[in-house]
Amino acid sequence: MKIKSDERSPADLDRPILDIAARFWEKERYEAFKICYGAMRWADDIVDQEKALSVPLPDSKIAHIERELRRWLENLLEEQKSHLSRNNLAEVIKEYHLPFKPWEEFLKSMLYDLRHDGYRSLLTFLRYCRGAAVAPAVIFMHLCGVTREKGQFRPPLFDIEQAARPLALFSYFVHIIRDFQKDHLNRLNYFPERILQLHDLSREDLRLIAEGAPATPAFRRLVANYVTLAEYHRRKAVVALRDVIPSLHREYQFSLEVIYQLYLQIFEKINPREGEFTSAALNPTPEEIKSRLGIIMKSYFPETGPEPA
Repeated sequence: MKIKSDERSPADLDRPILDIAARFWEKERYEAFKICYGAMRWADDIVDQEKALSVPLPDSKIAHIERELRRWLENLLEEQKSHLSRNNLAEVIKEYHLPFKPWEEFLKSMLYDLRHDGYRSLLTFLRYCRGAAVAPAVIFMHLCGVTREKGQFRPPLFDIEQAARPLALFSYFVHIIRDFQKDHLNRLNYFPERILQLHDLSREDLRLIAEGAPATPAFRRLVANYVTLAEYHRRKAVVALRDVIPSLHREYQFSLEVIYQLYLQIFEKINPREGEFTSAALNPTPEEIKSRLGIIMKSYFPETGPEPA
C-alpha cells in the first residue's frame, strides 16, 4: 500500500506527543500511524464535543452517537475480513497485522464516556483506561515492533499490551494533570468521585480552580495523589521499556524514548506543594521540547540524527 505524504516541518512541535515521536519513522509507517490516530481522534472528538455542549446528554443524542460509533467498528471489522478493502484504516490494519482488540477496547471507553459523566472509583477509571489510553499505546507500539520480511510485515515477537500499558498509564496520569484547566473548562473530569470525596473536593471546587481561583490545600493533595500514581506507573514503564527496546530498530527505540522523555518533561513541572496548574504553567515551551529532543537525538543518533517524516 502506497500512501501519499504531505509536507511537514521538523520545527512544528505544536502536536500531540505521539505524533512528534512517530514523525521520525519512514513516511509510509508514519502515514499508517496518522490514519490510526486520526480515526481514534475522530471518535473521541465526537463524544467530547457533545459533552462540552451538554451534560448529561439527551438520550436521543446518546443513541444516535452510539449507533454511529458501533457502525464504524462493525464496518471496520467487515473490511478487515474481506479480501478487498475500500477503507484506509482497514488497509493499515491488514498490512501491519494490527490486532483488533485495541479497537474494541477503544470503542468500549468511548461508549462509557458517552453514557457517563465521570467515574465512581479508581478501579472504574483504570478499566476506562484500557481503551482510552492503553489501546492507542498498543497500536503505536505495534507499529514500532513490526518488521518487514520479503515485502511483508511480520508482527512483533513480544507481548505488546504488557509492554505498552505502564507507559500509557504514566503518560495518561501526567496528561490529566497537565490538561486539568482545559478539561474542566470544557466540562470534562478525570478524577473519580471516591478520590474527590477522599480529599473533600467537589466538581464545583475543581471548576473554580480551573477558572482561576487559588489552588486549595485539598486540591494540592489531590494532585499529589495523582503524582504518586504517575510515579508508580513511570517506574514500571522504565522496566518495560528496558525489556522491549533491544528488540526494536533504533528509530523505533528512539520514538518510544521520545514519548517517555516528553511526558517526563511535563511530569517534572508538576509541583503539588507550590506549583500552578494552568496550561501555561504545565506545558513545556517549543524551545524546551526542542532542547529535550536534541538530548535524545544525541544519545540515539550521535552523528547526524534521524530524519523526520
